Amino acid sequence: MSIIRQYRRDEDGTLQFREAWFEEFDGDALGEFVVNHGTVGHQSKTQQAKDVDAEAGAALMAAFAEQCAEDGFAEIPAGEQHWVIAQYALKSTAGTGRDNYLRDQAVEAITGHLAWRGLGTVESTDFAPGRLNIRILSPEPAKAVSAIKTCIREAKLDYTKLSIAVGAPGDVENLKQKHPMPPTGRFTLA
Repeated sequence: MSIIRQYRRDEDGTLQFREAWFEEFDGDALGEFVVNHGTVGHQSKTQQAKDVDAEAGAALMAAFAEQCAEDGFAEIPAGEQHWVIAQYALKSTAGTGRDNYLRDQAVEAITGHLAWRGLGTVESTDFAPGRLNIRILSPEPAKAVSAIKTCIREAKLDYTKLSIAVGAPGDVENLKQKHPMPPTGRFTLA
């Protein structure tokens, strides 16, 4: 599945996003073309065209990219986005099967919640001694922090073990804790 995700800041400073993807299904000659758009941080609007063949899907993707460029939308390079780290304190140093389950559930919840609001993408996860780190790139980190807290509560995942920190674009080492507040110490990934 290929995806185009682009942003534009309005005159009042509001960040808008548009994204489109063409998805083919296993064993099916036809796929689906989807356009998702809205104000970053708010539930997006979606339109889809079903039963689209690969040639038509490629043409729709090209037309979407051209329209975005005409309307002033552009991709935000990863190096210009902020790192948001959702971190869980684990009960053991090495992690357990329960922790793998927590990782899978948290990643699924965060990925969907952020994607439908244009707030970023989960880039990776890792286990450090006593910690699970979920690394997210976001164009609007303050809104992403708020959205992560909401989606973790809604997914009924262990909110009490969650910490969230934000790093400047391109800097995943110098993180500032944003949840819980006030910070209890230096936020670290290792």
